[in-house]
Amino acid sequence: MKINIHRSRSNRVIGGVLGGLSEHYHWNPLLVRVLFALLTLTPPFPGIIVYLILWIVMEDPE
Repeated sequence: MKINIHRSRSNRVIGGVLGGLSEHYHWNPLLVRVLFALLTLTPPFPGIIVYLILWIVMEDPE
């Protein structure tokens, strides 16, 4: 499975996954991180698992 979203080289905190998503969709990186943190704290959303899957699926920064 290949997607055209790359991990970010400049907006990295851990792996650049959320920074890459925010760059691809032209969103504010801080807003994406805050929303992801809030979703991770809710019980039905397995945030860490989703992050790890995206880290594996997304390509390295160019």
